[in-house]
Amino acid sequence: MRVARRYIISGRVQGVGFRFFTEAAAMREGIDGWVRNLPDGRVEVAAEGDADAMDRFERSVRHGPPGARVDDVDVTENVPTGATGFRTR
Repeated sequence: MRVARRYIISGRVQGVGFRFFTEAAAMREGIDGWVRNLPDGRVEVAAEGDADAMDRFERSVRHGPPGARVDDVDVTENVPTGATGFRTR
């Protein structure tokens, strides 16, 4: 089953390679969507894919790359759009 989620990640998540880490995790899991920095220092991710792959992806995002500190992850369930590919905005 395909699922879609929006993540807002806060903590030390900018300037530590978080977007590139997220893109690599998405590509590894076959997740479609995008990641971008927000002006307030958080990171936003829109992702969709197979439910099991999304669970693995979310675990990666909750951990983050070395040097990052994830304090909070706000998750919103969305309707899958059929997007293809993953990119950094």
